[in-house]
Amino acid sequence: MQQVFEVQGMTCGHCERAVTQAIQGIDAQAQIRIDRAANRVEVETAASREAVAAAIAEEGYQVA
Repeated sequence: MQQVFEVQGMTCGHCERAVTQAIQGIDAQAQIRIDRAANRVEVETAASREAVAAAIAEEGYQVA
């Protein structure tokens, strides 16, 4: 299922890797596209929206 999140606080490549690893921690097969400039994270995953948002938030980023 395609999910789109607005994620505040990503400022560098390390941030992108942290978000990617957090999502892959709940779904190793997830397809992730990050547009840091637009604060946008697109995820193709079988995991629930709530689970993905929680994983990102646990890394310290605000999810809208």
